[in-house]
Amino acid sequence: MSNLTPAVVWLIILVVLIITELMTLGLTTIWFGAGALAAIAVALPGGPVWLQILVFTVVSLVLLFSTRPLAVKYFNKNRTKTNVESLIGREGVVKKEIDNLAGKGQVVIGGMEWTARAAGNAAIPEGTIVVIRAVSGVKLIVEAVEKSHEETDPAAEQITIEQTTTEQTTIEQKIIERTATESSEL
Repeated sequence: MSNLTPAVVWLIILVVLIITELMTLGLTTIWFGAGALAAIAVALPGGPVWLQILVFTVVSLVLLFSTRPLAVKYFNKNRTKTNVESLIGREGVVKKEIDNLAGKGQVVIGGMEWTARAAGNAAIPEGTIVVIRAVSGVKLIVEAVEKSHEETDPAAEQITIEQTTTEQTTIEQKIIERTATESSEL
């Protein structure tokens, strides 16, 4: 091995690192491969071995810590969540009242029954729509979904509109009466 030039040694290291990366796909050894490539660039013109090792180390670590998180995020963005992980954020219906103090409660999600606990301490009645916030062991941690404006009862909404209109009319009458009183005092 003494006949090998430093550039050839770095080339062998580069090939080994690339093969390792292709076998593991862990996005780790590829950055050291880039460091080996930089070390080759220093070794070819005859740079000292200590400088080659320094360049290899610095380039590898800088790339590993600065670009690996971005690369992992980019490559994992289309990863499909499986099993329990896929339940977080989904909605279900309470089948049996959820009461943390009594240690009971069940939720149905996609036709499957799950043991559930409330994210807060309040009990969640049967039939309530809930959203899964987390998974603890084999229990879903859920939170009641607040009804949106579209989900409100139309009859109750009509009563609220009528009450608001009546209150507004009363306020308008009081303003007219007050204006009339103030006008007559002038």
